[in-house]
Parts: sequence; structure tokens; C-alpha cells
Amino acid sequence: MTVPSLDWVTSGFAVRFRIGPDQPVALVSFVPSGGALSDGPADPQPLVELTTVGHGRFPGGFRHVDSTVGARLRYVSHTATDGADASAVVVTGPEVRIVQADAATGLQTVSVFRAHDGVPAFRTWTEVRAERGEHVVDFVSSFASGAWLTDSGADVDDLSLAHADNDWSAESRWRTDRLREIGLARIDREAQHHPPRSRAVVQNRGSWSTGEALPIGVLTGPGYALVWEIEHNGPWLYELGETRSAAYVLLSGPTDQEHQWTAVVTPSAPFTSVLVSVGIADSVDGAFGVLTAQRRASRRTRTADAAMPLVFNDYMNTLMGDPTTEKLLPLIDAAADAGADLFCIDAGWYAEGHWWDTVGAWEPAASRFPGGLSVVVDHIRSRGMQAGLWLEPEVIGIHSPLASTLPDDAFVQHHGVRVAEHGRHVLDLRSPAARAHLDGVVDRLVGTLGVTYFKMDDNTMTGPWSGSVDGGRALLAWLDDVQQRYQELLIENCASGAMRADQAMLSRLHIQSTSDQQDPVLSASIAAAAPAAMLPEQAGNWAYPAPGTSPERFTLSLVNGVLGRMYLSGYLNEMTDGQRAVVRSAIAAHREVLGVLGTAVPVWPLGLPGWEDPWVALGLAVPDGDLYLSVWSLPGGPPSVALPLAGYAGRSVSVTALFPTEAAPWTVSWDASAGVLHVDDGGTTPTARVFRVRTEGADAER
Repeated sequence: MTVPSLDWVTSGFAVRFRIGPDQPVALVSFVPSGGALSDGPADPQPLVELTTVGHGRFPGGFRHVDSTVGARLRYVSHTATDGADASAVVVTGPEVRIVQADAATGLQTVSVFRAHDGVPAFRTWTEVRAERGEHVVDFVSSFASGAWLTDSGADVDDLSLAHADNDWSAESRWRTDRLREIGLARIDREAQHHPPRSRAVVQNRGSWSTGEALPIGVLTGPGYALVWEIEHNGPWLYELGETRSAAYVLLSGPTDQEHQWTAVVTPSAPFTSVLVSVGIADSVDGAFGVLTAQRRASRRTRTADAAMPLVFNDYMNTLMGDPTTEKLLPLIDAAADAGADLFCIDAGWYAEGHWWDTVGAWEPAASRFPGGLSVVVDHIRSRGMQAGLWLEPEVIGIHSPLASTLPDDAFVQHHGVRVAEHGRHVLDLRSPAARAHLDGVVDRLVGTLGVTYFKMDDNTMTGPWSGSVDGGRALLAWLDDVQQRYQELLIENCASGAMRADQAMLSRLHIQSTSDQQDPVLSASIAAAAPAAMLPEQAGNWAYPAPGTSPERFTLSLVNGVLGRMYLSGYLNEMTDGQRAVVRSAIAAHREVLGVLGTAVPVWPLGLPGWEDPWVALGLAVPDGDLYLSVWSLPGGPPSVALPLAGYAGRSVSVTALFPTEAAPWTVSWDASAGVLHVDDGGTTPTARVFRVRTEGADAER
């Protein structure tokens, strides 16, 4: 018997949904454009999993599949933006909506899928509605499927997951694990008469959306890679497990079980789950190429974003939160002489003394700026640079006067009690009073003082919070409004480094601080891995050369910033003429990369960087065929490494040093037949270089 299905065919991929009358809808096949769709297993993973208080799972367990409501959902209708009627079995538009209903509870779900032209990925989410009654939803998936197993012919034993732990000053620690080694126990399914109940889970708790892990995964099998990203600026979870006959991946925002989150759904109050993106490729590098294209297609940009200014920030290994007019003026002159486009005054500008638990008003400290902060801002502009300020808008110190003058509903609360963490309260941007306070701060600093850049930090994390989804969306709405009012204002996303580096924030902000790490050697793997978590043109990598360090360490600290958005710091005013020349050379190399950064695709010839890898490499492949390649030799490794560059195998290439312009003492040689670039560090470590790899004859062709 043939089960009815719906095929969605776009310029980037094709998807098949099973829509039989006696089963919930399931996404059973997902292939790149031109691939052959399959019908999937007899008992596919339902597209939607949904639990409420009173309607849980069967069989019970910790997994979020096998929900009783999800199993009872039945297809009602579908619509597509190509205008096809509900009887169409193939739709081609950029959006598909599939409605299901559970007769027992009166709940309806709408699964929304949205595609971008030519990108083998889609965005999807779930809308939950109630025809009657009140329902306390404690879990709803944004996406669930096991399609990749059928399409690839892989077994669970063949599958591995690439994922990344994240922490303060230790961001983007990638590793690849076989599913059997991270939770999916092999059992005799037939003997047990039930599916396995084990699962592999990656999640993040609290308001730091990337404080524990990145919301990104790549599931790989032979010649197949499924990639996903959860686009939420709060808690989230993804889960992998097995059904009776196959396996599944499930993506969601917060849950009651893991995050103490619920939502009440009534006929007048629906709920929309968090957005997720899912893509298909044939390798890990290919998967991140797909994710890069998806991020670019989904990002909201303005004219101001296209400028991509080179930012000097006075904080890291420099003023460290202690700016004054006296200290800033020589740094401003040195930054301008080096070629910076924008000077950002970091933390401390608002503080007369101890400030951590008293912040919130964001008024300049008179003792730091005897003539007023405007004197410093005017000097920045007089040197041809834009002016920026560090700002942590969402917090109010527990000893700030604003903690008592703002109403209770202006703050994040849990069980009716105002949350206090690390000496701070956190503003709830759903509150008109909280929003009015921040609007006043922005109007004063941008509209009056003339600042055109905010380093927006977030150093205080809330714990469990039932309003985390709506509160996160209110923050995004506020940011959208601010940038609509001030079209020239650029906002950097920062949260103790990259503790909130999610795509919900990155889709609308200019640049992402990739770390608070102060050691340039430890920063190397963070910088190399950054384009896996964000667009290359948003990866704000610190480059903080120090006057007293060795030449190779000085160079390495600048290499960290070349392939991305160089975020310059350091006492440039105390450097020798030779050191300042090296800085200018790094900036020149970076500006060459900036010219192609918005079209570049990241690749990792040595694989995704591990935290303690002795050799690390990041490449940016650009459409004209060039490859910009940063290579780091770190302590503890051999003096040489072989870098596979498969796309150049069998071709004659030129490898030139981009920064520094002389590779010595490094040496490089190209093995065309093997497609391998051999690199030797000349016996120096830690050390790093940036190369340009170009097919010979390409210059003439251009």
C-alpha cells in the first residue's frame, strides 16, 4: 500500500513528507537538489513532538520523543507559497505550512518550513494552537526527523556527531564523537519489545545561550552530513536517539524537564517555538559551507553593516576597564596612525570607583574625564575615526539607585522573586519601564554624544526563567527598534566573550566578540574555529600585540585577527617603529581579506580545531578560487605538518606569504599530485603565518 506523501522541491534541496491518514506527519527524506527522494521506514519519527501537563510520553523516560500528543497528531492540510492547492503532491514555493490536529486535546500544530534560493537548508519552527481549553505545554519540538538514515543507508553504528563545548575564555572547543560513545547504547530491540530509551543530548541552560555549548551539530555518516543550528538567545536542547527501526534528531528551545520552562496555550494565546535551521551536505566542511550560506541569507543587514570598520578597543591587555582622558588620548592617536576606522572606549567610563554592583545609569564619570567625555569623543572624530562605547544595557546593579526606582516588573523574576546574580539584576525587556529606561540611555549616548558603535556586553546570566522565550524575543525586538531609529549605529554582540553567540542575536547585530581570552596562544584555536559558530565577517577576533613580547608571539597575536574581523588592542603608543610597521602590515593583509570576506566560505584542512591541537589551520575559500589560509604552530607539536587541500589536487598553485610578507623561518612546499601543502615552522613555536593560495595563471585570467 502506498502511503500518501508531499514533496517540497526547491532550487537547493528536496524534501518528502509522509502524510498518511493513520500516522502523524513525518519528514522521511531530505536530499540536495538533484538527489532522489525515498519513502523512509515503515515507522518514521513524527515531525512534531509535543507534551503537556497531563499528556506526556509512552513509553515514559527522559527522551522527548514518543509523546502521546505527537503520536495522535493527524494531517489536516498544507499550504505553499507557490499557490498549489491542498491536493498537490509536489510544491515548489519558498515556504510550506503543514497543519496537524490532536482530536483528544483539541491542540493543533503548524509546522512552518522556509527556504532561501539555492541554499540546501531550511528554517523551520512549530506553532501550537488550541481549539478549546487551557493547556500547559512543557515541551514542543521545532524539528524532529530521522530522514538522513534512509537517504544515506547508514546505520547508527556508522554515525558521528561534531559538536562544540563553549565556556568563558575557552570557546568553540570542537570534538567529534561516535553516537555509540556518547549515550546511544546498543540493545536487542526485538528482545526488549521497545525502542531503546537512551539518548545523546547537547543543551544549554540559562540566558547565556552559548555558555555551555554551541547550538550547532553536524551528524556525519559515509558521504553524508546533516547540519543544524538552533536560533534562540536563551536555553535550548538537541537530542539524538533510536526508534524501533532507525534513529532521529530532535531540536527544541527550552523544556520543563531540563530548563523549568512552560507555556500556557489557549484559543486566544498560541505559542511559537524557537527557530532552527537544518541543512544537508556531503562532509563537515560542506556542512559549514551550507550553514554559512544559510546565515548570510537569513541575516538582517543595513547599509552601515557593509562598511565593516576596523575597530580598536582599549580593553584587552591594555586599559582593562580603567579609561581616562590622559590614558586614552595617546592610544587614540596611535590607533589612528595604525589605520583603525573606529575607536571603542571599553568598560569603566561610567565609574568613579567600584562599579560592578552599582551600574545602570550609564553616565560618564567626571573624575575620569575632567573636560567631559565629549572631549575624548571629539578627539576620536578629529583623527578620522568613529567613536564607540562599551555598554551592558540589560543589567542593573543591586546597589544602583535604579534597583529601587524601577518597578519590579522591569526585572527578570523567578517564582515572583527578582533574580539577583553576580551582584546584578537583569532587565526584562517585556516591561515598558525597562524599555523606556534603555531607550533613554541610547538616545543620550547616540543622539546627544554622537556614539555610532556599542560593544554590547552581557556579563550576568539568569538561571531558570519561565519567560526565557518571550523575554529573549523582547530583547530582539528592542534591538531591532534601536537600529531602525539609528541607522548608522553598529552593535557588537558580546557576553563575557562569546557566551551569547547565537544566530538569533547574530542575525541582526554587526559583529561578535569571539572570546575574553587574554593569551594569544590560547586564542589561536578560538579564532580558527570562530567561522563554525558565526559568519567570517562577524568573527571579532582580538589582535592584541604586546610591546615586550618576542617577534613570533607578536606576529601570532596579529595573525589571530587577519581572517575575520580584526579587533585591535594593545599599547600601540608604546611600540617601537618596527613593531608599529608589523601592525600596519597585518592591517594591510586584513584589509585585503575584508574585500572578499562577505563571500568567503570557511574550511579546515586539519579538521575543526581541537582545544589542545598543536597545529591549527583555517582557510577562507573565495569564489575566484583563491584560498586565504592561516596556520598556527602551537607548543607541544612537531615542527611540520601536511595540510590536505583537496580542491587543488593535480593543479599548479602559488603559495605566497600574506602576513608577514616574508614567511621565513617558515618553509612551504606544494605536492600537486597528493593535493597536500607541506609546512615547516623553522623550529619556532608558538608561531603563525597567513598565506594566499592561488592557482598559477589565475592572475593573468583576472
